Amino acid sequence: MAEIEKLIIICTIGPENPEKATLPFVLATAAQANNINAVIILQSSAVELAKKGVAETIIAKDLLPLKNLMDSYINEWGVLNVCTSCLESREITSEDLVVGSQIIDASNVVAEILSAKSVVTY
Repeated sequence: MAEIEKLIIICTIGPENPEKATLPFVLATAAQANNINAVIILQSSAVELAKKGVAETIIAKDLLPLKNLMDSYINEWGVLNVCTSCLESREITSEDLVVGSQIIDASNVVAEILSAKSVVTY
């Protein structure tokens, strides 16, 4: 049985740029549709995307709403890996995050990157 490929998608752009905030989820759901394990890591202002109520406000021109893409990603066993120090600097707590979020530190990010075939950063 062939091993499932893994794609790491590091997202560093949040609500300030709806298109760049949405594109990682377009890529992730496309990867999932092709039986690729897509792992999203949210860093910098992108951690705000995991905050309850934020995804609903982000709609980029000519793309599906972020909330729809995020729900699809999570429903296909995707996890929002959210940078702990980025959350702390924004005073966002685990209680503020949507279901499907997991708080990770730098060592987890390194481990994910080293285990993947490819890494993409937005």
